[in-house]
Amino acid sequence: MGANVSEKHPQPEHGVYTVFVKLGDTKIELLHPLGEDSPIANFLEKNKSGGMHHICLEVENIQTAMEDLKGKNIRLLSKEAKIGAHGKPVVFLHPKDCNGVLVELEQA
Repeated sequence: MGANVSEKHPQPEHGVYTVFVKLGDTKIELLHPLGEDSPIANFLEKNKSGGMHHICLEVENIQTAMEDLKGKNIRLLSKEAKIGAHGKPVVFLHPKDCNGVLVELEQA
C-alpha cells in the first residue's frame, strides 16, 4: 500500500518498543512490551488477542488544549505534558472522561 515502516525502536522511558507506519497523512504506532513492567504488557494480559490501546490526536498547542480540557472537566493522567515517542510533548486523557477510550494529545 506504499506505507513507510520504521525499524523497531526501544522506548525504555515508556516501557515499549515502537514501530511507526506512515501512510499519507496517517501515522500508526505499533507497540510491544519492553519488560514485565510495561503498561502494554498489562494491556495485553487483559486483551489476549491484542487490540487498540489508544488513539492520538495532534493539537497545535498542548498547553492550551490541556487548559481547555480541564475547563470541561476532562481529567488528564498527568499534570504536565511529557516527551512522547516522536520527541514531542504529549499528555493522556482519562478514558472514563472519553467514553472508555484512552486518548493521547500530541503537540504538532
